[in-house]
Amino acid sequence: MTNDLMTISLTNTGKRFNREWIFRHCSYEFQQGKKYAITGPNGSGKSTLLQVIAGATLHNEGTIEYRDGQQATEEGRHYTYLSIAAPYLELIEEMTAKEMLEFHSKFKPLGSSLDIAGILKIVGLEKATNKQIRYFSSGMKQRLKLAQAFFSDTPVLLLDEPTTNLDADGIALYLSLISNYTKDRLVIVSSNVKQEYDFCEEVIEINNYK
Repeated sequence: MTNDLMTISLTNTGKRFNREWIFRHCSYEFQQGKKYAITGPNGSGKSTLLQVIAGATLHNEGTIEYRDGQQATEEGRHYTYLSIAAPYLELIEEMTAKEMLEFHSKFKPLGSSLDIAGILKIVGLEKATNKQIRYFSSGMKQRLKLAQAFFSDTPVLLLDEPTTNLDADGIALYLSLISNYTKDRLVIVSSNVKQEYDFCEEVIEINNYK
């Protein structure tokens, strides 16, 4: 992880599908070391805004700037600074949990001092280390997605509905990961469940940008 502080700046940013604007005139600066929530009713566009911030979905107006300290990130390389966990992201189901994290680490190094076995133990998947993901429950898959995101060596962590499919123990795990592995990171949570973002310092209501 870089020593310079990461910022993501949206200026008059908007996104539409066909002729319908999902959000418009969104200007906001996200700073490393702070935690933000994007909230709003189901279908209001909060996940779309998070995808635009991630660069996974292109915006239709305005600008997004990613800065590493005083320098703009190299064009097309901003993804190396961020990790994301979201319900719609697929896992490679033919792989085992261990293989999946090993594969992921070739693109985005795992920053923890823990090895993969240690990471899987923390997220409660140590007994499924060599089990193919296609045999995982939905809750186990979500735990693996959280492991990928939280333990990647990135200054930016994006979380979309992070407790989807988790039981009470899984939710407690999520809150523990937030407490223990997000220090000095820029965290953005897209959610309408207060428990998922109650720790955030700033809340962005998506309906303010309609």
